[in-house]
Amino acid sequence: MIELTRLNGKVFSLNALYIETVEAFPDTTITLTTGRKFIVLETEEQVRQKVNAFYQHIQVLSNPHLRGEEDEEQ
Repeated sequence: MIELTRLNGKVFSLNALYIETVEAFPDTTITLTTGRKFIVLETEEQVRQKVNAFYQHIQVLSNPHLRGEEDEEQ
């Protein structure tokens, strides 16, 4: 889960595994795979960083081939 802030200042948690797109309209809009949308105060880049940190925490990016590395022992 990642913590985000709604436009009214209320903090909420979102399961990053369901994020399909993150766009700036100029407000940052997150669309989930379910079609539900959330508008948040964080920038597109901040959301991207939070998602990457979440993926690393749950070890989705633990496979070196998923990270784009050819050889894990280098």
